[in-house]
Amino acid sequence: MKKNQLYSIIAILLIIGIYAYDHYLNNKEKTIVVDAGKEPKSDTNTYYLPTSTTGQIVHHQNYSLSYSEAHEQAEWVAYELKESHLSTTNHKRPYFEIDKAVKTGAADWRNYKNSGYDRGHLCPAGDRRFTKKAHDETFLTSNISPQEHQFNSGIWNRLEQKVRYWAKKNDGVFVVTGGILKNGLKTIGDEKVAVPNQFYKVILDNTNGRIKMLAFLMDHKDSNLPLYKFVVSVDKVEALTGIDFFPQLEDSIEDKLEASSNYKNWSF
Repeated sequence: MKKNQLYSIIAILLIIGIYAYDHYLNNKEKTIVVDAGKEPKSDTNTYYLPTSTTGQIVHHQNYSLSYSEAHEQAEWVAYELKESHLSTTNHKRPYFEIDKAVKTGAADWRNYKNSGYDRGHLCPAGDRRFTKKAHDETFLTSNISPQEHQFNSGIWNRLEQKVRYWAKKNDGVFVVTGGILKNGLKTIGDEKVAVPNQFYKVILDNTNGRIKMLAFLMDHKDSNLPLYKFVVSVDKVEALTGIDFFPQLEDSIEDKLEASSNYKNWSF
């Protein structure tokens, strides 16, 4: 064998070796990130977490989610919003990033490009302004769903602001939110990200040991109706999603609160 041929073979083997090692490191890093996402970050999140119909729960530092690979988005995002979390600090808006903690692979933000839909936050960036890190964490693609701009900036934004009001008034609330995911929805992008026809938000307040709940169900379109017109029972949202929202609660308390659509204990 000629020297030139030998050198060529050695060079090829070195390139293959470097590529294989780099691939190994990337897979190892991904495994570490995925494993880290399996660990709850707070006792509160663990206690109030809903069930997952997909079996893929991811815990970030400031919110948790259940990812639906079939719809390329979260079926729910859950987080606690304390009064101390509320801030008017305006952080610079970062680029969206793919959530590496999603084992099956979260959708790319490019699916939304030229789709006609906003990258609608489920855990709002406005709820996580208390630090730059917490704010930027909401820009993971597992935390967004396709939303019409008028809906996102209109009735949905009004509801998010009202949740902040309740967080301040009640010294904190627990929030679960997402789109109603089902078969046959319109999709966008190469990865076929589903566009929900409805969105929900379920709120739990446990001030001084007195638990109350409130659920909203909104068609995916803007509206000038008052927010209380969208109040439904938690049971109705559970029937549409297959999710059990607060299974850790004592059954008698859970059943009573989830069956009610009474909003008289909430200030509108």
